[in-house]
Amino acid sequence: MRSRGIVISGLGIGQIFAWGSSYYLPAVLAQPIVAGTGWPLPWVIGGLSLGLLVAGLVSPWMGRTIGKRGGRPVLMASTVLLAAGLCLLALAPSIPVYFAAWSLIGTGMGAGLYDPAFATLGRLYGETARSAITTLTLFGGFASTVCWPVSAFLVIHLGWRGTCLAYAGFHLTILLPLYYATLPREAESEPNSAVTVASSKDTAASGVVGRRLLFVLVATAITLSAMISTLLSVHLLTILQSRGVSLAAAVALGALVGPSQVGARSIEFVIARYHHPIWTKLVATLLVAVGVATLWASLPLLAMPLILYGAGIGLESIARGTLPLVLFAGPGYAATMGRLAMPSLIAQAAAPSIGAVLLNLYGVAGTLAALTVVAAVNFGLTCVIFARLERRS
Repeated sequence: MRSRGIVISGLGIGQIFAWGSSYYLPAVLAQPIVAGTGWPLPWVIGGLSLGLLVAGLVSPWMGRTIGKRGGRPVLMASTVLLAAGLCLLALAPSIPVYFAAWSLIGTGMGAGLYDPAFATLGRLYGETARSAITTLTLFGGFASTVCWPVSAFLVIHLGWRGTCLAYAGFHLTILLPLYYATLPREAESEPNSAVTVASSKDTAASGVVGRRLLFVLVATAITLSAMISTLLSVHLLTILQSRGVSLAAAVALGALVGPSQVGARSIEFVIARYHHPIWTKLVATLLVAVGVATLWASLPLLAMPLILYGAGIGLESIARGTLPLVLFAGPGYAATMGRLAMPSLIAQAAAPSIGAVLLNLYGVAGTLAALTVVAAVNFGLTCVIFARLERRS
């Protein structure tokens, strides 16, 4: 059995480049693709939405496969799928082929981003995987920091098609062998897709109906968080510029979100052993709600809302893996992670379009008001989950 450090490092490096060559790719490549092909920008950005939709649809199957065979074959397959999709993207002569490429990339995302990685750690380490999941999110927090400059450099020297081919080669020559070398081969087990609840006193089961309701509550809370973060990540610069700041200043302010995520995750890494993951989720949803509300309030200091929001979504990534780990521990954890990922990824696919419609109909103020309400509802929903767990203690 490989040591935890080797497993987490292998997964962590994989997460940086899996995110960087899929989810974060259009941020750098969208304009060069438009300039090189003449395709409309909304269609180019729509490729990512299609990829996220496909990722959501395949996630339950990926979770069940990890639960049965372990994460090694699934994560290795993700590198091949991402490489194939990137190669097709590089060769795409038309929008239909471009979308077909993103469908392949989306399948790779469903097999290789956070949720499959969390499921892999949960299968390997059981209820003790919490610290490993937190550490993995620290790696993932550097995906845009590492890959945006790399992508920009590659676009300058190779063009957008050459950039896709370079990332495809990296997946096949670096990440595929890395997963093979660092992830242990696991014995096949009988799949268990049922939602199970840990038997510890703070999460003891109270019947099938109670377990299913808890699952629905957690899935809804994770989905709302995913929708808010994706919508803001796509439209944040537009929102900031509406406050009268220049594009350069908006970019500088938006850059505060990344360090805030990593900072919050680092604090959680130190103190996680002292509290239940529901507290992480509570603080995450509260920080996001306060951050969005203060951004809506148009306070003079724009940095503070972004720092609060960034810290909140940083903690949310941890809670997405650790809260289900405690609530739904056991043989069904990997399958449960796949089921939880499906609605959140579909919401992420729809979020950019939802944001565009809201901005068009109600402007920035109306959009932020709607997001504030959603964030407040999400915090209230998390409080309901907290109350249910308290009644069981």
